[in-house]
Amino acid sequence: MSDVADLAARGAWKQTESLTLLREVMGLESGVRAHLASATGLSETEVQALEHLSRRPIGPAEIARLLDVSTAASTGIVDRLEAKGHVERRPHGRDRRRTEVVLTDSARREVVSHLGAMFRSIAEVDASLTEEERVVVVRFLRGAITAAEAAS
Repeated sequence: MSDVADLAARGAWKQTESLTLLREVMGLESGVRAHLASATGLSETEVQALEHLSRRPIGPAEIARLLDVSTAASTGIVDRLEAKGHVERRPHGRDRRRTEVVLTDSARREVVSHLGAMFRSIAEVDASLTEEERVVVVRFLRGAITAAEAAS
């Protein structure tokens, strides 16, 4: 019996359609990452690093922490991404002793070329929501993120 089924049997968990769909979406992440890695010739770890860098520039040590790899491994990941033109190392804006890694525009274009159709479809679904519906969805997703982060 799965853990979720066990929780449901004890009345601690009610498997609703929204929870089932959220688990399905969460499970799709690794498949999307694998597809992008295959399409771009990157490793899944390199794709994961690009995901983090798409949010904001970060340093190699933070990349290591986020990917749960050594700083030496993080340096190798950044070296490979830099050699492929996907990232640039720049001096940190406030601390010149530090380096930050920045996603390049060409990396963004390559990701969009492979995942753009998915991004557009998701944007269409989002655009179909009313503001009231979006508020509910955002509240649900923020709560799910908080719960998932607490578990990791």
